[in-house]
Amino acid sequence: MESTDIILDLFLVLIAAKVAGEAFERLRQPAVLGEIIAGIILGPFLLGLLTDTDVLGALAEVGVIFLLFTVGLHTRVSDMVRVGGSAVAVGILGALVPLALGWGIMAALGRATLESVFVGTAMMATSVGITARVLADLGVLNREASRVIIGAAVIDDIVGLTALAILSGIAAGRLSYLSIAITAVESVAFIAFAIFIARRAADRFSALTEKVWRRNPGFIGPILVCLGLSVLAEYIGLAAIIGAFLAGMVFAESDRRARLDRAIEPLYDLFVPFFFVMIGVRVAPGAVNASILVLALVITVAAILSKLFACRFAAWGLARREAWIVGVGMSPRGEVGLIVAAIGLTRGVIGHDLYAIVVLMSLLTTFFAPPVLRRLIRPRVPAAAEQVAAASEADEHAPPC
Repeated sequence: MESTDIILDLFLVLIAAKVAGEAFERLRQPAVLGEIIAGIILGPFLLGLLTDTDVLGALAEVGVIFLLFTVGLHTRVSDMVRVGGSAVAVGILGALVPLALGWGIMAALGRATLESVFVGTAMMATSVGITARVLADLGVLNREASRVIIGAAVIDDIVGLTALAILSGIAAGRLSYLSIAITAVESVAFIAFAIFIARRAADRFSALTEKVWRRNPGFIGPILVCLGLSVLAEYIGLAAIIGAFLAGMVFAESDRRARLDRAIEPLYDLFVPFFFVMIGVRVAPGAVNASILVLALVITVAAILSKLFACRFAAWGLARREAWIVGVGMSPRGEVGLIVAAIGLTRGVIGHDLYAIVVLMSLLTTFFAPPVLRRLIRPRVPAAAEQVAAASEADEHAPPC
């Protein structure tokens, strides 16, 4: 009977995620919003249909590994070097100001320091996939503001993940300043190791697997590198997703990237929805009340305004409209913020109330950005060739969303 329950849970999660995701995409909204809402409906908050959340949670862990591997696969060091000072300034300032504001608001409300920092960290990273898809739909990926947004979003993802690595060490009990400094050094060293050393080793390992294994050799090697770096990240006290993200970056510059991108897509489509559905499932029935909704609205407004004005200010070298486009384009939160919330909840650092606040903030900022971005960018109908080029470049810079 237990195996039947597990199979039923898998069936319910997959069909609900796919139906809800498709419905939201038809409404020109990201599929992940539908998947999260599907989880809220299936979980204890509404219907309570899922029986074995431990198994689903394990699948969600696998899903988030493949999610971050795919994000890393679309993050090239050469792109970050090429985008220049504006994108770097937007990325760094656009990460630090929301962190400080979120931390300050929660601290002012009397929350513990670690809780406050987790909420601030969840406000840091932009969802590059959502913004890139809107820019592609409008045919403006070659616009200066678009290039700044995409470059800056990649940079603030890395800043956010580095902050998460430090927080993971603190959550594991490293509370002294010396321990925090050691964790920060470990994070930077691990990133440098992945980019400058593991990349060469991974290429050679993948070439070896292609000679030795006959079945899917170009796929198995990179997946083993992904899992290996994830385990190594956990072993040194960082989050596994840091290793998965860096494993993706290892192959981002490789000539294997396009083939690997196609090969991993079925795994992405199968496992990643479990992560987003479980985000919704973990919203507890008693966690959302009037005061939580008010606080979620305050945090959402703070999240939008902090990104909007920090990024607009950092993009001062652009024309006024272009700078506002950058600010709005950096507003939606997504994968990294939700991952921070999930890690905080599962490690007991934040409660169900703060978890619900972060989930609502991510949902609302994602709803806010696309329509405002469309209004700011004067729509034009691009030529067919330009539309094809725009769609291709969106795929180049953004994982499926």
